[in-house]
Amino acid sequence: MTLAPPDPATLGGAHPIRTKFGRRKFDSQPTQAAAVLIASNGVAIPKAAIRQALTLAQGEPIAVVTIARIYGSQLGLPNPGLLPTKKEMAEQRTIVEKAVAAIEKGGSAGWGQIAASRKPGKTMTQAAEARRVRHVIVVRPEQVRWRQVVEGDLVKELARKLGTSVQVEGIYS
Repeated sequence: MTLAPPDPATLGGAHPIRTKFGRRKFDSQPTQAAAVLIASNGVAIPKAAIRQALTLAQGEPIAVVTIARIYGSQLGLPNPGLLPTKKEMAEQRTIVEKAVAAIEKGGSAGWGQIAASRKPGKTMTQAAEARRVRHVIVVRPEQVRWRQVVEGDLVKELARKLGTSVQVEGIYS
C-alpha cells in the first residue's frame, strides 16, 4: 500500500510535501488500475463483499476505499474538532488492512486507500474514475429508513455519477 511521491514538475516547482504557507499537501489520488472497487462509508467490510469482488475481478486487482467522515458546515470554517481523530483513522486503517489481506489471500492484488471527506459520494466517484474500474461494490450499513432518506442512497448516487459503463451494487454489512 505504498504510493509513489508526486512528481515535482507537476507541482509547478513547489516542494512536494509543503505548500507556500507550510501546510501539508494532500496525497494525490492513487491511479493503479483495478477491475473492482470496494467502497465503504467507514463501516467494516463484510466477507460477502470480498467474495463478490473476487468473483467479479477474475484475478485482476481490487481496490478498497474507506471514508473517514469529516463533519462540518458548508461555510468552510476550519475546526479541528470536526476532523477524524487518530483513533478513527486507526480504525479505518485496520478495516483496509483486513480487506486487502483477504483479497490477497483470495488470489488477487489489492490496493487500499483511506480518504477523509465531507462528501463520500464525490470521493468514491473520483476514486472509481481514477482507477478505471468496471464494478463498484458499496458496503451499506444497516440503518433505519428515516436516516437513509436524510443522508441519501449512496448506491444510487454513485450509479448516477459513474454512468452505465460501471456496475454499482450494494451489500449490507
